[in-house]
Amino acid sequence: MHQLAKGAFAKVHHVEDRHEGDPISRRLRELGFVEGRTVVIRAWGPFGKDPLMVQIGDSRFALRRSEAARVLVDRE
Repeated sequence: MHQLAKGAFAKVHHVEDRHEGDPISRRLRELGFVEGRTVVIRAWGPFGKDPLMVQIGDSRFALRRSEAARVLVDRE
C-alpha cells in the first residue's frame, strides 16, 4: 500500500506479519485492514511522503510507510 499514488484506490489483499505474533500487523487488522476492504491514499507527509493518510471506510489513519508496507493490496 505504501507505493500507491495519492488519491489511488485499492483493495486489501492481506496484512503481512513480519514475525509470529506481530503486534503491528495485528493492530492493522483490528483497525479494519482486512481482505476485500477498499483503501484510499488521501495525503502524504511533507518529508519523504511519511506518514501516509489512509482512509478505510469512514475512518482515516496516519501510518508510517513501514507500517503501510505490511498491507498488501490489489489496485483497482
